[in-house]
Amino acid sequence: MGTRYSIAAEERPGTDTFLSGLAPLLDGHGLLTEPALLERHSRDWAGKERCPPIAVARPRTTAEVAAVLRYCHARAWPVVVQGGLTGLVGGATPRPGELALSLERMTGVEEFDATASVMVVAAGTTLATVQDTALGEGLCFALDLPSRGSCTIGGNIATNAGGNRVMRYGMTRNLVLGLEAVLADGTVLTSLNTVLKDNAGYDLKQLFIGTEGTLGVVTRASLRLHPEPRERMTALVATADYADLLALLGSLRRRLGPRLSAFEAMWDSYLECALSVMDLPRPFGLRHPYYALIEVELLDERSDREATEAVLAEALSNGGVADAIVASSGCEAARLWYIRESAGEMLGKLAPTTAHDVSLPIGLMESYAATVRDRCKAELGVRAFSVFGHLGDGNLHFFTALRSADDAEALDAIVYGELPQGGSVSAEHGIGTGKKRWLGVTRSDAEILTMRALKQHLDPRGILNPGRVI
Repeated sequence: MGTRYSIAAEERPGTDTFLSGLAPLLDGHGLLTEPALLERHSRDWAGKERCPPIAVARPRTTAEVAAVLRYCHARAWPVVVQGGLTGLVGGATPRPGELALSLERMTGVEEFDATASVMVVAAGTTLATVQDTALGEGLCFALDLPSRGSCTIGGNIATNAGGNRVMRYGMTRNLVLGLEAVLADGTVLTSLNTVLKDNAGYDLKQLFIGTEGTLGVVTRASLRLHPEPRERMTALVATADYADLLALLGSLRRRLGPRLSAFEAMWDSYLECALSVMDLPRPFGLRHPYYALIEVELLDERSDREATEAVLAEALSNGGVADAIVASSGCEAARLWYIRESAGEMLGKLAPTTAHDVSLPIGLMESYAATVRDRCKAELGVRAFSVFGHLGDGNLHFFTALRSADDAEALDAIVYGELPQGGSVSAEHGIGTGKKRWLGVTRSDAEILTMRALKQHLDPRGILNPGRVI
């Protein structure tokens, strides 16, 4: 069960021979080898350890994906699978000698059934395209991320992406009805179910959701849609302490139930950094210790709006909320959301930076964040330490501007070393290469051995995203 897989490098042909045999498996534009074109595929959004692949295979069909993997499997050639390259843990960044397999040409909505609320899409389709297509029929694909315009459905599935509305709709796995995936040896598993209930044997799609392309390559997916709400109400509130933030979340949940789709917390450290770096106007006249960006789906526009405003008014009157802004238009709502969603741009503007995502009970977040902040400032002298997260589903993010990129490993040791028992080193970003050494903080030895056994069985030559996750 604990057998480690390995790539038999001595069995591989030379690179030129390998590529000359690979090229005929793809159309005339399917294999990129020019150095200038390879540069774009040399790293993911984390921007660390830039390394161009030996080439980029860009199949158009599942059959071509299968042919490429069958060819690589026979020659024990390592493959890094790439979607929109928006990841933050190095999972799609090539390692020396790897072939990049990009699904960027496998795009489009293949089937759409508005009555059944189901859509079948190719894995390279961007999240924004899926959202817009659903919206055109009065439906909603509930997954939502700041990188919606560039991240792909295949990448969302591979990382089990979370995003802004997890507390209402769940993570990506809750929105996937069926999958088509290609195993390392080229075997195609097609189970594009479009029904909600299917209890016939093992649910094989779960092997490919959240496993970061290490067990197979997702090529198509059946996605679950929901009714688009009549309107969304957005509000930004400020509180004097963390207990008030939790009390407000509890009140909104009790009064609104599933209509509460987002409750995004921002510590003062994050909001002030965002305002300064992104040159944004201050939302309130005074600074406050904590903020929450709230989104409510208005199924009955009048009654749901009144219920939400009543909760905020009560919190304002009893001192639980220090100040509040309710967006009066879609443009104003977008401006409020931009404060929260500008973290990705801030990563580049303040480099060298790191981004961490952990999960833990929300009652422990305040003390944990304070401990990590104090240690980072005292031991590493960080230039900025910002805290924010999806409070409604127990996901906390740290955005840190370092003095030197060499401090990243010491920062990881602080963040993960202080994590309370039962917390997770990755709430939604995945493991990739950046968190592999810390997987044992979250998973037991028995769990990791089981993961290795699955990897060994499905990818015995270890060609799919080797060195990632485990």
